[in-house]
Amino acid sequence: MLPPALLRRPLAAAARQALPRAGPQVRLATGPRQNNGIFYEIRTYDIKPAKMKEFLEMVSKYFHFRTAHSELVGFWYSELGAMNKVLHIWKYDNFAHRTAVRHALANDKDWQGKFISAALPLVEKQHNEVAYLVPWCQLGKPSKEGGVYEWVTFQMKPGGPALWGEAFRAAINAHINTGYTKLIGVFHTEYGLLNTVHVLWWNESPDQRAAGRHSAHEDARVVAAVRDSVRFLESQQNVLLIPLQCSPLK
Repeated sequence: MLPPALLRRPLAAAARQALPRAGPQVRLATGPRQNNGIFYEIRTYDIKPAKMKEFLEMVSKYFHFRTAHSELVGFWYSELGAMNKVLHIWKYDNFAHRTAVRHALANDKDWQGKFISAALPLVEKQHNEVAYLVPWCQLGKPSKEGGVYEWVTFQMKPGGPALWGEAFRAAINAHINTGYTKLIGVFHTEYGLLNTVHVLWWNESPDQRAAGRHSAHEDARVVAAVRDSVRFLESQQNVLLIPLQCSPLK
């Protein structure tokens, strides 16, 4: 039989292995963390083609009942890239805030009776997403009212911003640095189709945007940044948006 001192040696070695070791820690997060609970709900409705004018008129007449409950970021209808669609973005402090707003809306007789009951028959399909602004982007505003907006949706490869974030940011900054367009916001989905990034741009006109894009495609810095970022891209879609009168972003 071994002496007690020798029996204790394997146990001591196992205990040392179990202790946390100093040095670099492996991080499992897929990107920078959200610093607060604020998120954005992105709602997209397909409107019956023959009912688009009627729907927009109802929004103009009754939407103040909705904006009395929470903050509307913007409301647009599609002009190019999609047809008979409206897109609106809502800001919430957290999920409890959204729950309280939805409860209040369900009990708002003016909202339910004057808008919802009449508008729903005009809608073919509804879709919503929850997204956060990426940490390096603050929600912006155009330099003046008027102009058009471009809603660009990127479907990125799985892995999150830890995989493609730096390259994507470099491509966005390369376009900003050309000066032809104004960045409004970059949104990364939390609910909905994951690894989706929506980028909202503002331009003075479709022609100004087209001229700027053509010039940017001849800029070596833009070309290099885009070539690097497309390694992580699966698909992309662009939609030209026109703001409604009720939209804070005009």
